[in-house]
Amino acid sequence: MFMRFWIVLLAVARLAPAVVVPSGTHLEIRLTAAVNTASAKVDQAFDAIVIAPVVAGGRIAIAAGVKISGHITEVKAAVQPDDQAVLALAFDQMRDPGGKRVNLAARLVEVDNARESVDKDGRILGIIASQTGSGRLNQGINKVTEKNSGLGELLSTIKQAVLKDTDANIDYQPGVEMTIALTKPIDWTGSSSGANVRPVEPQNELAGLVNGQPFRTQAAKPLKDSDITNLMFLASEQDIAKAFQAAGWSTAEQLNAKSKLETFRAMSEQRGYKEAPVSTLLLDGRPPDLVFQKQNDTFNSRHHARIWHRPEQFHGQDVWVCSATHDTGIDFSEENRTFVHKVDGDIDRERLKVLNDLLFTGLVKRLSLVERPDVPVSLFNATGDKITTDGRMVVIGF
Repeated sequence: MFMRFWIVLLAVARLAPAVVVPSGTHLEIRLTAAVNTASAKVDQAFDAIVIAPVVAGGRIAIAAGVKISGHITEVKAAVQPDDQAVLALAFDQMRDPGGKRVNLAARLVEVDNARESVDKDGRILGIIASQTGSGRLNQGINKVTEKNSGLGELLSTIKQAVLKDTDANIDYQPGVEMTIALTKPIDWTGSSSGANVRPVEPQNELAGLVNGQPFRTQAAKPLKDSDITNLMFLASEQDIAKAFQAAGWSTAEQLNAKSKLETFRAMSEQRGYKEAPVSTLLLDGRPPDLVFQKQNDTFNSRHHARIWHRPEQFHGQDVWVCSATHDTGIDFSEENRTFVHKVDGDIDRERLKVLNDLLFTGLVKRLSLVERPDVPVSLFNATGDKITTDGRMVVIGF
């Protein structure tokens, strides 16, 4: 229901002339300045930007593009292997391109795809280097060195050739995304903002195209039903690549020996690997033609989108279908005897994430939400995660 409401809002989008945005409202923001506990200082300023419109009172209350400014209130660096970095941020002011400003009171709720955690007070708590795979290996080598210094030195040299020591400092570059929650209501009268997006026409032909597509992917090994497609693009390959790149997504490397080794390193060092490969899923027996993903500082969590080129065209435009899901952690699969990513079961959230990211680029020109009555609303993917959806497909034209 929310997705339909959201598409309708975009079609007629204008900011409410004046609105009180209540306490507890979530804002999705993206850092536009780097923050690193190794060098940051208390009272150091930082900037961010709202990346998804905020709805209040049945209207778009805060537009994407509104800027956030804040400052650091607490910082602790990780210097020794057992140290835990700490970072606390205050969000002070919100301002829009038209010059409207308002004081802000908000608490950090989540850092997207982060290896760090956020406590009840909104402080970011870092990982501990000695507890990572690389750190534990260092501890084992140190024990060997106590008994045999020569062997210990050899093992240390070999280890350093394969794995680096983990930097446990909180190191967020521009582009890191967060969710904050207002702790006080705000009166907001932002600049008027048109969506400049029109529906995909003709709607009846579009519905026929969408419902004629296979909607269920299959895992390659073993062959097993898996994810559901949830987006369609009417565009050239170049336009799709340009849009995802502008939205901060990266392409994924092929799954091979080299990328598997780099994946092992990223997991052991507990860091990100933004070009990490994804498992192969098939649609009509074919692997995806394009794969994009968005990470932060851990391989464990990432947004990713597998995209297949379809044989049809729609009024002269190429047709692509996409399965977008959000990896939220890693678990060991007894059935597959390997480590697998766990996904957020509400795949409609990831559909909306992709849509909001692409809308933020300003490149989306056409947008529709199409009913698919034959798509099941609840099922399990190939690794056993339950998936729920409203079954609809978002169609995007650039």
